[in-house]
Formats: sequence, C-alpha cells, structure tokens
Amino acid sequence: MDGILGTLYDLIWDPLVYLTLITGTIYTVATRGVQVRHLRGMLGSLLGRADSDTGTSSFQAFAMALGGRVGVGNIAGVATAIAYGGPGALFWMIATAVLSASSAFIEATLGQIYKVESDGEYRGGIPWYIEKGLGRKRLAVTAAGVAVLCYTLLIPGVQSSTIVASVDTAFGVPTWLSGLFVVALLGLVVFGGTKRIATLAEKVVPFMAAVYVLLAVIVLALNIGDFPEVVRLVVSSAFGTDAVFGGLVGAAVSWGVRRSLYSNVAGVGEGGFAGAAASVSHPVKQGLVQAFSVYIDTLLVCTATGVMILSTGAYNILPEGRPPLVENLPGVTPGAEFTQTAIDTGIPGMDFGAGIVAVAIFFFAFTSLMSYFYYGVTNIVYLTGSSRSVPARVVQVLVLLSSYLGTVRSAELAWRLGDIGYGLIAWFNMVAIALLLPVALRALRDYERQAEQGLDPVFDPIRAGIGGASFWESRDAPVR
Repeated sequence: MDGILGTLYDLIWDPLVYLTLITGTIYTVATRGVQVRHLRGMLGSLLGRADSDTGTSSFQAFAMALGGRVGVGNIAGVATAIAYGGPGALFWMIATAVLSASSAFIEATLGQIYKVESDGEYRGGIPWYIEKGLGRKRLAVTAAGVAVLCYTLLIPGVQSSTIVASVDTAFGVPTWLSGLFVVALLGLVVFGGTKRIATLAEKVVPFMAAVYVLLAVIVLALNIGDFPEVVRLVVSSAFGTDAVFGGLVGAAVSWGVRRSLYSNVAGVGEGGFAGAAASVSHPVKQGLVQAFSVYIDTLLVCTATGVMILSTGAYNILPEGRPPLVENLPGVTPGAEFTQTAIDTGIPGMDFGAGIVAVAIFFFAFTSLMSYFYYGVTNIVYLTGSSRSVPARVVQVLVLLSSYLGTVRSAELAWRLGDIGYGLIAWFNMVAIALLLPVALRALRDYERQAEQGLDPVFDPIRAGIGGASFWESRDAPVR
C-alpha cells in the first residue's frame, strides 16, 4: 500500500512542482504583477462591505479562505520542508508564494465571474468555471467528484492528526479523546451552514495569526544577533552556494514549492470556492483579496515559523543517517516538534513551547477543517443543485468521520493522503485557469479602466466581453 501511494504521489507532484513555478511566472507577467501593483486595492477591497444580503463580506470570504490556507502546513509543513530541503526551502516557499499569488488572483476572479446563487448563498469555483468558461460539462462533473472525494476523505486527516498529536505531546490527552472533542466541536459548526463558518472564521483566523506572528517576533527579538546568519543561510542554501547545503539545492526547490503550495493552496482552487461566496460589485475585488491572503499565509505565518526554527537551530536534516545539524537535539523529528523546540530554546526559561504550539495548531487546523467542509458541500451543490440534498448531508458526516479517522491513523499516512488529494485538485484547477487566463485578464482590464476614472468598479460581463457569466448578466449593472 505504501509503495502504491508513494508512486502515485511522485506521479502527481514531480511535474506539479515545475508547473506551479512556470504558471506563476506566466501569470505574474501577463497581469503585469497584479499581486504587487494592486497592494493598495487589496486592502481597500478587503474592508469592503457585502454588496447584498445573500453573500458574505469580502473580509469574511478572505477569513474563510485564510482559514483553509493557514493550517498545520504553516507549522509542521514548514518544518518538514526544512528537514528534507534544508534552510533554502524557506526561500523557495516565499518565492513560490509571491509568484502563486497571481494564481490565487485568477482563480478567485474566475470563481466570482462564473458563480451562481443556490439556497440563498453564492457558490462557485472549479467545476463552474470549467463548465461555463470552457464549456466542458463532463470534465466539470469529474472535477467536482474528485474535489468531494479529496475534501471529505483524503485531506481532513492531516489537520486532525496533527491536532491530537500535538495535544498529546503537550498535555498528555489521549488521542481518541481529543479526536472526539474535535469532531463534536466541528459538528456544531458545520451543521450551521456557510454563514456560521464565515462568522467564526472572521473572528478566529485574524486573531490566531496575529498572536502566532507576535510570538515569532518575540523569539526573533531575543535571538536578533542570529538573524543576519539566518538570512545568509537561507539565501545561500537556496542557490547551492552554502558549503554544507550546496548539494541540497534541488531538494530545497522541490520541498519549498511543495510545502508552499500545500500551505497557501494558491493554484489549487480553494480561493475560487471561498472567493465566490463574497458579495462584491466586481470579481477582481475578490481576486485581489484572495491574492492578499497568500501573503498572510506564507510571507507572515510560514516565514515566522521558519525564522523561529532557523534562528534557534531547532532542526535536523533528514533522512535519518545524515548527520544532524544540531548535535544536542538528535531526537527532534520533522513536524510541530521543531517549532516547539524553537520556542523553548528561543525564549530563555520557557518550557511550555509544546503547549503554545498545540493551541496554535488547534486553531489553525480547526479552521482548515471548517473550510474543507464548505468546499466539499460547494462541489455537492454543483452536482446536485442544493446544499440541502441527501448527498450534502452525507458530506457533512464524511468530513466528521474522516477527521476522526485522521486521529487514529499514522501521521505519515495522513500526510501522504492529504498531499495526493491536494495534488489531484491542483491538476484540474491549474489546467482550467491556464485556459481561462484571457477571461481573467479582460476582467482585470475592465476593473482598472473604471478605477483609473475614479469610479468604484462595477462588473458588466457584456461590456467586458465575457460570456457565460449568467449571474452577472441578470444584474442591472450600469454601463460606464
């Protein structure tokens, strides 16, 4: 079984690493660096109010997407990247995030353009823009089916597995007990619907991210003398000029890209699902918001984790048998333990790093589980037309079941299944948004033309030369 999963993982991810870098570069050039040029617009759109009572606000959609992006990948995933790819992996995580923010912009813009209204909520994402934008109904159905499989069975286990493992390490709570608690709490949230998820994410996600980054700043401040060496080590390792890590440059690129994509999921399609839920006057507004969420996820949270680990020396390089970089920490394994050790050693006198990281992981991972439920149901809505159908209820139960199973299976299996799930969805989405790039560019030009005139951009698909946007065509958008 392990051999089959390993082969499938390699088939999916080996070419996906290069595809991520290539498409991110192409989109950055094609949009003239939209993820950099429109930073001001990102902040303005982020604080905008909902355009109607049906959808969520831009900030709620941002928080919901960020809840899916910020998860165990920001703690355990960063540690794994450094363990297998060396310090240079952190550089490639950051570089990938900057490039992939353009992918997040495109997928969220497309999600808005082709969204629909169902059961009093806005829905959109991969299957909708495959059908409406590309005219490929069968492919859209297949993509929706794969997404349901991945978000209900393959991916949730990573988050729940890491929660119970960190709680067990920090507080000695049996995994079966903490697993039941997580599932019970998740059930209370997911049966409340999209708006309850968005409301909770709006309150929890910004707070937990701010606290975690603040903790990293404290660790860095107490170890500020090591910061120049950390920067030198990361950059030199990334390009193979470091004496120790020169031979790991290929692994640094590979693991940096993989864990960046797993962490911020820019290009996987989640931004399209979450972004479509927002009520905005122009699709590009939500595209900018989702691009900004990539920065929060990777440039802030992931970088915070990496700097803590590297500035305190709380890491080893794997696989086992290769000499550990930190001789006095031979038992540290790649995962949350790296970060726990970094906090304990980075703040003199502190011996409760495990507890702090366990709490952070709980909130990070729990909001990710909420988002997975929403994405699974969204794809069921595409397949059945309703979030109140029997299949939608089945998805609710399966998300809870797979979340619990993740607490009893091995962490290695949970991560492997999660990686395969994300990889499968990413292939469908990356191909689709590459083919629909001209549509996103037309929407961007329409937005910029109105903004240059000092107007609050309002989307009219006919004026923008975009077909298939039935939701927007039914609205009385003023011609400008």
